[in-house]
Amino acid sequence: MDLLFTIVAFIVALGILIAVHEFGHFWVARRVGIKVLRFSIGFGRPLLRWRGGDETEYVIAAIPLGGYVRMLDEREAAVDEAERHRAFNRQRLWKRTAVVVAGPLFNLLFAVLAYWGLFVAGDTGLRPVIGEVAAKSVAAEAGFAPGDELLRIGDRPVQSWETALFALTAEALEGKAVAVQVREQDGAEAMRVLPAAALAAIAESPDLVDRLGLEPERPRVAPVIGRVVAGEPAEQAGFMPGDRILSADGVVIAGWRDWVDWVRERPQTPITVEILRAGEPLSLTVIPRAVEDAEGGRTGRIGAGVEMPEDLMADYRVEVHYGPIEALGKAADKTLDTSVMMLKVVGRMLVGQASVENLSGPITIAETAGRTASYGLDAFVKFLAVVSISLGVLNLLPIPMLDGGHLVYFLIEWVKGSPLSEGAQLQAQKFGLVVLAGLMSLAFYVDLSRLFG
Repeated sequence: MDLLFTIVAFIVALGILIAVHEFGHFWVARRVGIKVLRFSIGFGRPLLRWRGGDETEYVIAAIPLGGYVRMLDEREAAVDEAERHRAFNRQRLWKRTAVVVAGPLFNLLFAVLAYWGLFVAGDTGLRPVIGEVAAKSVAAEAGFAPGDELLRIGDRPVQSWETALFALTAEALEGKAVAVQVREQDGAEAMRVLPAAALAAIAESPDLVDRLGLEPERPRVAPVIGRVVAGEPAEQAGFMPGDRILSADGVVIAGWRDWVDWVRERPQTPITVEILRAGEPLSLTVIPRAVEDAEGGRTGRIGAGVEMPEDLMADYRVEVHYGPIEALGKAADKTLDTSVMMLKVVGRMLVGQASVENLSGPITIAETAGRTASYGLDAFVKFLAVVSISLGVLNLLPIPMLDGGHLVYFLIEWVKGSPLSEGAQLQAQKFGLVVLAGLMSLAFYVDLSRLFG
């Protein structure tokens, strides 16, 4: 069921973003007088097709990994004399440029619209308060302490951990030391400085916060049993819902996480547990069942779940909310910042300063689509916005076969006063095909490496 949900979420996400991109080409082509022969979402065998009153054939095809807009063009087929004025190749340079730019531009505009909707509706996140600071870490050496609330990173205000991670990454990519303004537990404001040298190697890392040695503050859940799985060691030992764990093997258990860690570290090992039941102390002995973990080792499990208070996250959530006008500016800034960040990461990969593990292929994108869709509409919309920006930015790269490659042709045409020869364009297209095939192969390799460890 999870696999099916992931596949459906992936297809829905691709369908939306491809439709947005191709609609950009289609809409502008129609507006400047070019005849559109086919608008296709997907490649391969058509699953559904129909013809509108505008002479365009609309197609939904079997392979949802792209799409295309086929326009009237004398370079592809003979064109009647009466319709030559509507052929793409006959248009003035600015019209052809507008049609090519429109696809990536619509992807960026879609991201602006998505972020605008989130900001107007209210974007909920985790308060940017530090819970733990790893000993001898970069953060510890910079003076960060548990309870510090992040206020500003560089010139960027921070409202949540999500905005903090974005700001840290964006500032770190500048290659300079990053000043972080914090509010300490006593209410005083202070400045911490993360050194440039320490940030250089981890600037584009998705687990940047963790590698800095920081951990968000999370609610401390009381060690109270909420449910017991039938037939598992907890039931066999006599645990019941409502039992509060006081100690394990004589060691005080302060929170549920402490209890979970204690059990996991002791597979097939008897644990003497002191509990409180209905106000009365009681001693039980449980032997955790050994199960294999993700790394092939063994971990303990007793088959018991925690009792979660209803208002547990109330003090840890923050909502970022703007009015319609202000939200538009914030959404545009977010889209621009994300686009610039992506270009910087691509540039770092090209010169060997960033790992190719930053690439994501269809497998990773599909997994992320399914995961964000399971979290809720807000998370899925954020995912769509980020991938839409990626499509817009990557399509503008000056690689033949991409929109950016066509823009290079048009630039050459504008400089020399005539189009690049068909032979030269053909050779460039072959080169672009090889580059794209190599990038796709590399992305698949990185995906499979993640998948199989």
